[in-house]
Amino acid sequence: MLIALIARDKAGALQTRKDNRADHLAYIEATGVVAQAGPLIVDGEMAGSLVILNVDSMDAAQEWANNDPYAKAGLFSGVELIEWKKVIG
Repeated sequence: MLIALIARDKAGALQTRKDNRADHLAYIEATGVVAQAGPLIVDGEMAGSLVILNVDSMDAAQEWANNDPYAKAGLFSGVELIEWKKVIG
């Protein structure tokens, strides 16, 4: 199943994002369940994340989200997981 992870960064947390980016990208590569991903941009700066996970269950998506280095670093003010259906692309 495809799950959209939508996370918004805490205000003023750009340096936290930058400091943990390499670990976040390594986690994406190591887990092998990310179909698409990229930062949300506000006023030209990274301010959150959109990650499309291809996992077996919502529980697996939540586990992935909980173990993301960004989440462990306290970057996000909130994370939403929503089942998603690919229609185009």
